[in-house]
Amino acid sequence: MTMIPKSPDRSALEQEQFLKILSREEALARFEAALFPRALRTETRKLAAALGAALAEDITATIDVPPFDRSNVDGFAVRSADLAAAGEGAPVRLALNGETVHCGTAPTLQVAAGTATAIATGGPLPRGADAVVMVEHTQPAGQDAIDVRRAVSPGQFVSYAGSDIARGEALLRASTIIGSREIGMLAACGIAEVGVARRPRVAVISTGDELVQPGEVLGPAEIYDTNGAIVAAAVDENGGEAVFLGAVPDDEARLEAAMRNALAEADMLVLSGGTSKGAGDLSHRIISRLGAPGIIAHGVALKPGKPLCLAVCDGKPVVILPGFPTSAMFTFHDMIVPVLRRMAGLPPRSDAKVNATVPVRIASELGRTEFVMVSLVEGREGLIAYPSGKGSGAITSFAQADGFLRIDALADQMPAGTETEVTLFTPHVRVPDLVIVGSHCTGLDLVTAQLAHAGLTVRSIAVGSLGGLAAAKRGECDLAPIHLFDDRSETYNTPYLVESLELVSGWRRMQGIVFRKDDKRFEGLGAKDAVAAALADPACIMVNRNQGAGTRILIDRLLGGARPEGYWNQPRSHNAVAAAVAQHRADWGMTIAPVAHAVGLGFIPLAEEHYDFALVSARKQRSAVQAFLDALGSNEVRASLARAGFRPA
Repeated sequence: MTMIPKSPDRSALEQEQFLKILSREEALARFEAALFPRALRTETRKLAAALGAALAEDITATIDVPPFDRSNVDGFAVRSADLAAAGEGAPVRLALNGETVHCGTAPTLQVAAGTATAIATGGPLPRGADAVVMVEHTQPAGQDAIDVRRAVSPGQFVSYAGSDIARGEALLRASTIIGSREIGMLAACGIAEVGVARRPRVAVISTGDELVQPGEVLGPAEIYDTNGAIVAAAVDENGGEAVFLGAVPDDEARLEAAMRNALAEADMLVLSGGTSKGAGDLSHRIISRLGAPGIIAHGVALKPGKPLCLAVCDGKPVVILPGFPTSAMFTFHDMIVPVLRRMAGLPPRSDAKVNATVPVRIASELGRTEFVMVSLVEGREGLIAYPSGKGSGAITSFAQADGFLRIDALADQMPAGTETEVTLFTPHVRVPDLVIVGSHCTGLDLVTAQLAHAGLTVRSIAVGSLGGLAAAKRGECDLAPIHLFDDRSETYNTPYLVESLELVSGWRRMQGIVFRKDDKRFEGLGAKDAVAAALADPACIMVNRNQGAGTRILIDRLLGGARPEGYWNQPRSHNAVAAAVAQHRADWGMTIAPVAHAVGLGFIPLAEEHYDFALVSARKQRSAVQAFLDALGSNEVRASLARAGFRPA
């Protein structure tokens, strides 16, 4: 008889993994205290190779710029006192000296009283002259003289020595990022090379048996290594030199060898994942053997990001990021970037912030500061911040969000209608040209592709049909895709509109029961009989849809009051339903025909639903809305929809 090992006590596991949960501020303070102060590692670069580097020290100008008084215009160097009485009706005649001063030519003749010297822009001002008169304000008076009909003041059209940069002046400060303007300033002072901070080498390792590198074939239960590529790119963006060492399986000996080799060659080590085996993760157990002081913080009161581990091993920072992509990237940018930038000699990151209103309630967890990714759209009275709602495992949460908002650790929610501060990921708000909020469909991408190719930005936020209608009524979007069936009128969508909305016909798509083709319980049955067969078999597990989705309304009508096994499994998309059935996590569900056919599943048609758009009437004349309507009605898009399995209205 095979004995099942006793499960380890859950509280003991929690204690081993997270000995003490620290606040974000305390964890970061401890990490920085263990690393700094430290000497900045520097190198000398030629000016041509310094672009993008951070200055290691202040730069002082060694010469005046310009190094001499020079003319700002083409004209004549004069004594201003000679022209004090000049005017249109009383020109002053000046004798010309026998030289012309060009750039790079040192003048040899003094400008005496009653004389002038021809001078080009940038030419050194001759002795005796204190101003320049423009050539346009003079008239030739024979070969050797000019008439001047305008008075000049001392210093007119003259740049004095050191007026741009003075000798001994602080030219640039340490930590300044060298751009084209800074290179111009350095070149003007004759500086050919500068001391810059050496970019810290950061070794990046992904951990996990399930990881496959992009380009390779996925096996069962395997995923592509996203974190390795994202973290390496983020390191380079923030002044480091990333060295990606690939993915290491959850094998303690192999992982320790990889970590030791990385620390021998790099200035910092960043890992992600590694929590998939045993009581606690392998990585943090290995750290205790890599050098003092070891782990500084393991467990931070953050959401996302609680599993973050911060360590210092013999003066080198070691970071273990959470495995989920959004958690990994948020904690990297929030907790690791400040340290990396200091090591790279860069100034602290400057984050732009805006105020926005949250349209829906956001639940939170007491005791943990939560950071929620949001997308910004323009509402009637300012910016609206829609939470991504995709979870810490979603790669697109970070990529598609405009920024994040913070929910305090003492709050269990952020109520709908709250005005809050949003920290932006970019210096400026990227308000899209067209905002679509509601039910998502793959056909929608075929329409918006034309707008994207025309240079218009489109933001599509999937919140379900009812959520989209609510957003449209509040004026938070241009269009709300909906597919809602009304039992009383037995029609789609129109009964749900209010006075401020109008219906735009989209396309028809067949909804039906999806199942694996080898499942004999569903073969040859109609939709209602198939559901009856599923309900009759307690072992038959369904996959549902989220509340507010039009598909959910159809499912509930079929089920009546039944709540079979799997009813509370409520993914937010047709693709997720099909995946659950294809991967044997469920036996049946409801999706649309194109999605079912794409993954090779059996499909029983139920009803052709109307996927239409609730258009906010007040926004109808906006150019982006008109572009969408034009694309929707175009022959090209209609043909694309038909090829994808939809029937254009």
